Amino acid sequence: MAIEIPSPPKVGMVSLGCPKALVDSERILTRLRADGYTMSADYAGADVVLVNTCGFLDSAKEESLAAIGEAIAENGRVIVTGCMGNEAEAIRARFPDVLAVTGAHQYEDVVSAVHDAAPPELSPYVDLIPQARGDFPDDAGVKLTPRHYGYLKISEGCNHACSFCIIPSLRGKLASRRIDAVLREAEKLVQAGTRELLVISQDTSAYGVDVRHEERSWKGNPVRTHMTDLARELGQLRDANGQAPWVRLHYVYPYPHVDQVIPLMAEGLITPYLDIPFQHAAPSVLKSMKRPANEAKVLDRLRAWREICPDIAIRSSFVVGFPGETEADFEYLLDWLEEAQLDRVGAFRFEPVEGAAANALPNAVPEAVKEERYARIMEKTAAISAAKLRAKVGRVLPVIIDEVGEPDEDGDVGATGRSQADAPEIDGNVYLRDVRPDLAPGDVVSVHIEDADEHDLFGVIR
Repeated sequence: MAIEIPSPPKVGMVSLGCPKALVDSERILTRLRADGYTMSADYAGADVVLVNTCGFLDSAKEESLAAIGEAIAENGRVIVTGCMGNEAEAIRARFPDVLAVTGAHQYEDVVSAVHDAAPPELSPYVDLIPQARGDFPDDAGVKLTPRHYGYLKISEGCNHACSFCIIPSLRGKLASRRIDAVLREAEKLVQAGTRELLVISQDTSAYGVDVRHEERSWKGNPVRTHMTDLARELGQLRDANGQAPWVRLHYVYPYPHVDQVIPLMAEGLITPYLDIPFQHAAPSVLKSMKRPANEAKVLDRLRAWREICPDIAIRSSFVVGFPGETEADFEYLLDWLEEAQLDRVGAFRFEPVEGAAANALPNAVPEAVKEERYARIMEKTAAISAAKLRAKVGRVLPVIIDEVGEPDEDGDVGATGRSQADAPEIDGNVYLRDVRPDLAPGDVVSVHIEDADEHDLFGVIR
């Protein structure tokens, strides 16, 4: 007698916004996969489509609304989740046919909505994936990044009250994950082939503050829920071949205890890279932003960090055209950048965010002035980047491979990778010539740097 196995329902996913939202998408899909759902790569094959939205800026909201509209037009059965989920009335007013709207990291709600929209076909022949439960959910589950790198989210929410930001209202106050749960997930990822762990949160430096840096047991030893303990333990991870993954720290505020992480970078346990969202340097602007105005001390600490770990790369982002920013403030920022010599810089024109306190500040900067300042800061930082990259010509650097190309008409094969100073998607690349045919994404190779431009390096495997 033939056994008829039901066809499992398929879920499509559109994931927008930051890496933290991408991790949310991975967790949602992991839960659904455990419930017997399969994934669809296109609208046509999906029984229901999830749109994980971004709601931080008005431009991001428009992108999210456009994605919802496209999903409805192409599929018709749409569930909305993510940061824009707190604007359910506005979403339903524009798209009355959406099946459900849930907020950011409301995993149970969105999974329940999928169950209602496309009930799973329960069968003992296909429902063999164990449900994630308790304190260790989603260990090495569905990934939306390439196999060789993955994001490791250590907390949700934020305790800061920056005047331009609405993250606390979207994602709540700081809520740190148990450190043993984080380390278990990291270990699983490394065992599954992840060669680079990207540690993310709203404020990585504040990890564990909400739980008073409680201790947990890991491998028979006590570890604190603290950034320094986390970094030290992540630096001990090894894959089946005894290889250590790159461990990259994002969204780090320059609190004093960050100093303790720099020696770990010098020892090679942690990737010598820090992503620090400075946002500005002029004291008056930082005060209006409700951010610490200690730019001079930061410069001293940058110098101290570089003495300990000369290869440390610092990336940051800055806002230009903040309400009240004068020409003198902007010139102060440019001078500060010249002295700070940051390796990677992103800049944004100030954009009002619905619900942010900064919207009520006086002396709005005209759009034309924002554009002019944006062009100037990009010119300044591009020149700094070009000089720092030129200094790497002639050196041999470790490079992780992201993509291997097809042979050209002469049979030569090129590849694209990244140095330890480059995070995926946001920083530069290392372009390689004449690579061997068996090179694969995730390989870490030694590269002789032959050339550089404003953002990227060029070289050959040594």
